[in-house]
Amino acid sequence: MRILHLTPTLDPHAGGLAEGVRQSALALAALGHRVEAASLDAPGAPFLEPLLAECSLPLAALGPGYGKYGRTPNLVPWLREHGPRFDAVIVNGLWQYHSFAAWLALRSVGVRYYVFPHGMLDPWFKHTYPFKHLKKWLYWPWAEYRLLRDAQAVLFTTEEERLLARQSFWLYRAREQVVSYGTGKPPADSERHLEAFHAAYPALRGRRIVLFLGRLHPKKGCDLLIHAFARLASEVPDAHLVLAGPGNNDAIAALRSIAAQAGIAERITWTGMLQGDLKWGAFRASDAFALPSHQENFGIAVVEALACGLPVLISDKVNIWREVASDGAGFVAGDTLEGTVQNLRRWFMLDEVDRERMRMQAAATFRERFTVDAHTQRLLNVLEADAAHDTYPVGRPSVV
Repeated sequence: MRILHLTPTLDPHAGGLAEGVRQSALALAALGHRVEAASLDAPGAPFLEPLLAECSLPLAALGPGYGKYGRTPNLVPWLREHGPRFDAVIVNGLWQYHSFAAWLALRSVGVRYYVFPHGMLDPWFKHTYPFKHLKKWLYWPWAEYRLLRDAQAVLFTTEEERLLARQSFWLYRAREQVVSYGTGKPPADSERHLEAFHAAYPALRGRRIVLFLGRLHPKKGCDLLIHAFARLASEVPDAHLVLAGPGNNDAIAALRSIAAQAGIAERITWTGMLQGDLKWGAFRASDAFALPSHQENFGIAVVEALACGLPVLISDKVNIWREVASDGAGFVAGDTLEGTVQNLRRWFMLDEVDRERMRMQAAATFRERFTVDAHTQRLLNVLEADAAHDTYPVGRPSVV
């Protein structure tokens, strides 16, 4: 098949969405499908050259997009001209110009398009940012509602995400499909990764590292993690917290202030964003992975941790928490301070035999549930079934 991934950006700093698009494109191409990408990135964006050299993904960078919305005059004409070359277009994410442009352009040329909301319909945003939600309501009937209504299918990563998506806007129509999600296997050279990480952070060698890796954003619960770690730090003198990821200056300053006030500033290492060997080295060097998030659609970093055999300590707002809990691949609790303390304490109290058993289960959970190959096959089942029936439901979606 000829497949186009449409995304607001491929910038690695954007988090899991950009990485998910890259992984999906690589997996589809490995199966012999012709995959391209289009984004709102500026053609000369500095992160594009190394990214494209690594994955050999044909890309139309149609930006720069203006403002947070990312509007660019190049996208709709490009989609109308090039859209008919593709058997399917996958629209990744909502609330930016690329999704509205897809609806404007593709329905008029009869191209099947599919929408991955990537958790952006989660009602958590409605409750946490009511003013922003009001602004979205003003936009919703004219843009995203129509985008979803006229899509060949709206694709969800979990059943949990599918059910939550129905709760944000009462005006909602979609043909829903759950296709899972996943990521690739970690690179095999674990010793090289470990040495690269320890060379960069020699003071962490031999420590029991609790790793957070992701954007340092308020929804991720990093403040809870710092407070919880502070409560237990004296009980586990060899434990150390690593906060790895990008964030705006105000968010990071607020977190550093919390650490200083709690008296554990010297027990935390702030690495900034880690990539390549350093990222995999952080996973390999760590004792457990922690994400007490208030909202997490899937959690690519959670799955990467599992892939490295790293048990995960997550909140029940991470949408794969049921799978983690039922498999025993980590511990799950509420997205509160007490829940975060509970997860850390349960992990620290395990003996080495039980920790090793959980490490083995973490790796097994990744293999059985979250490989990009399994996700790709489910996605292809949907795309190929629609292509075989030559269906295109513009104006007449299935209402689920």
